[in-house]
Amino acid sequence: MTELYLNGAFVPPESAHIPVMDRGFLFGDGVYEVIPSYGGYFLGLEPHLDRLEASLTAMRLDNPLTRDEWRAVLQRLIGEPPAPDQSVYLQVTRGVAPERDHLCPEGVRPTVLAFAKPIKPRAAAIAEQGVACITRPDIRWLRGEIKSISLAAAVLMRREAADEDALETIMHRDGWVTEGAVSNVFVVAAEALMTPPKSQLLLSGITRELALILAREHGLDFVEQPVALDTLRAADEIWLSSSTREVLPVTQLDGAPVGDGHPGPLWQRMNAIYQDYKARVREGHV
Repeated sequence: MTELYLNGAFVPPESAHIPVMDRGFLFGDGVYEVIPSYGGYFLGLEPHLDRLEASLTAMRLDNPLTRDEWRAVLQRLIGEPPAPDQSVYLQVTRGVAPERDHLCPEGVRPTVLAFAKPIKPRAAAIAEQGVACITRPDIRWLRGEIKSISLAAAVLMRREAADEDALETIMHRDGWVTEGAVSNVFVVAAEALMTPPKSQLLLSGITRELALILAREHGLDFVEQPVALDTLRAADEIWLSSSTREVLPVTQLDGAPVGDGHPGPLWQRMNAIYQDYKARVREGHV
């Protein structure tokens, strides 16, 4: 990383400083997005910016940049095509207030940060072996549709997963699956593909939405419906989706195999569809 964007300027990372009274630092009072790019072309830029706007509105924050300004900032950070595969992290906090107080005064200028980093290629073994997950009760607040920087629960969930040699924690509330700590969840049971519907209990993932669009375009039937924890545990296939990890096959859940313990045929088909779409993005055809 040679430069990042901070409050209207592009600066070297070592020159970037944020005051300790910033409410993002003190309260986690802000929102963020992570947007992938391939070959210098963004995948899902407009949906990500739409979700940013929705999160800002829910947090009663004004968008500090216009859509064109966001596009210009983010494009500069990744460079012009052709460029390496990268993801851009952008964050908006409520800004620096004169004192630490839960009630923020009016007229505070938001803090805007954005930077790019390389996307690590997915390990080839994942397509052959899949990944492991654990399940845990969903301990988060009830506004999961906001992409908030208050991520203590997700941090704890990922730590618990790592302690069990797993990649991710799949959460449940009152016997129903919500989502992963940093991903959405798909389940294949009795040859039916399903995913929990959008609600305040989970984040509407951009990759989740893309996977559903691609499924529809390629004749893969699916339903958005509540998924019981028992259905998850008896599933033939489980997938995770996120912007930087794409669509991953889960082959072990709480130490037990999912299906036959190998990536399933429906995931194989979806992965081929997704990789073809990503290749077209990299060529600037999407």
